[in-house]
Amino acid sequence: MCSQGALPGAEADFCVMTRLLGYVDPSDASFVAAVLTIIFNPLFWNVVARWEQKTRKLSRAMGSPYLACYMLGVVILLLNVLRSHCFTQAMLSQPQMNSLDSPVARLAGLLLLGAGSLLVLSSFFALGFTGTFLGDYFGILKESRVTTFPFSVLDNPMYWGSTANYLGWAVVHASPAGLLLTAVVALTYVVAVLYEEPFTAEIYRQKASQSGKRS
Repeated sequence: MCSQGALPGAEADFCVMTRLLGYVDPSDASFVAAVLTIIFNPLFWNVVARWEQKTRKLSRAMGSPYLACYMLGVVILLLNVLRSHCFTQAMLSQPQMNSLDSPVARLAGLLLLGAGSLLVLSSFFALGFTGTFLGDYFGILKESRVTTFPFSVLDNPMYWGSTANYLGWAVVHASPAGLLLTAVVALTYVVAVLYEEPFTAEIYRQKASQSGKRS
C-alpha cells in the first residue's frame, strides 16, 4: 500500500501519481478547457503551416509570405495567451497540495520560470520572428541550421522552455492540477516534435537539392 514505509521506485512513483490525481477533478470545466487549448495549439499551427507549405494560399492572399507568416505568428501568440489563461484558471479552480506549499518549493518554481523564460527568449532572439513562427513553411529559409545558444545545449529549446515555465507556474501555485496539465503540455510537444522535425528536415533537403542543381 502507498502508506507503508519505503517503496520500490516504480511503486513509489505510482503512489505519488495517485496522490496527485486525488487533488484533480478532470471533469471541471476549467481543467477541460485547459487540456483542449494545450492540445489544440500545436495541432492548429502544424495543420495551417503544412497547408501553406503545400498550397501557398496564405502567402497569395496576404500578398507576401512574410506578411502571412507575421499574421500566423500573431494568431499563435494570441492562442498561447489563451492557453496560459486557461491553465491558470484550471489551477485556481482546484485545491492546492500542502506539501508543495513551502518556501523551498516556491523558490524551485521561480528558478524553473527563470530557466524557462531564458530558453524561450534566447530561442526567439536566435531564430527571429519568422524562424520562430514557422517561416520555413512559408519559404522563408535560413542559410543554415541555427547552432548558437540555446540550440547548442538543447534541441527544441522553445518547447522545453515553455514546458519549464508551466511547471514552474504549477509549483509556485502548489497545484497538482497544474502539474498534471504540465505533463499534457510536455506530451503534446513530444508529439509535435515527432511530426515537425522530419517535415522541416525535408524542406531543407529540397532546398539543398535545388541549390545543388543550380550550381
